[in-house]
Amino acid sequence: MRMGSDKLYQRVAKVIAAAILDGQYPVGSRLPGERELAESFSVSRPTVREAMIALEIYGLVEARHGSGLYVIGKPSQDNEPAELDVGAFELVEARILFEGEAAAVAAMTIDAEILGELDQTLATMAACDPAGVDALQADRRFHILIAEATRNAVIVSVVETLWNLRERSPLSAYIFAEARRGGVNPRVEEHRLIVDALRARDPHRARRTMREHLRRVVEDLLVATEVKELERTRSEIDARRDEIARRIGV
Repeated sequence: MRMGSDKLYQRVAKVIAAAILDGQYPVGSRLPGERELAESFSVSRPTVREAMIALEIYGLVEARHGSGLYVIGKPSQDNEPAELDVGAFELVEARILFEGEAAAVAAMTIDAEILGELDQTLATMAACDPAGVDALQADRRFHILIAEATRNAVIVSVVETLWNLRERSPLSAYIFAEARRGGVNPRVEEHRLIVDALRARDPHRARRTMREHLRRVVEDLLVATEVKELERTRSEIDARRDEIARRIGV
């Protein structure tokens, strides 16, 4: 199985699928936890999450709340899984890089007209249903406007491509849809902080606020696609135990 040009999540998914096929993880068995898999493959938690979601889409595993991921089917011996393209975490990582720098450039070149359009877009975002299509369109428009403020057609093209991938990539679209079902929607206040930095003509602040906003998107996606309810509960219990210990001086 050739994996040299695969994305990281694909490599992890293919290795696990092969292990399922070989009987290492028989149908009905529980897969190792995210942390263990991340350490085993030397990849990040988001990469493991995308691999697990890909396996779920393929019909090989299912998430059981409070327990973890269980094998429910075996892959075909003859056919490799269909390409799911770019995952949401990989996509947002690229957005942090490109849109952060785009915001810094825009802070030095933005004009009053685009600032006014950004204000109008924020007003639309605040007034509409945060889970509706209008909010998503306003979110996209907001980020494209910042790219347009750089006055660089290549930057605009890159940012538009990243947003198109979010909608067209099956894996990315699936993850963002799960996030919306989990109540994750555009945050108006975070966008307003970006506009404030642009209006102040502060490139460092514009870069920082854009990156902070997109990093919170990653955290939101992680929470929305959480499948380790049991491990999270245990972590919360441990945290409470530590807090009690500190209070009583143990």
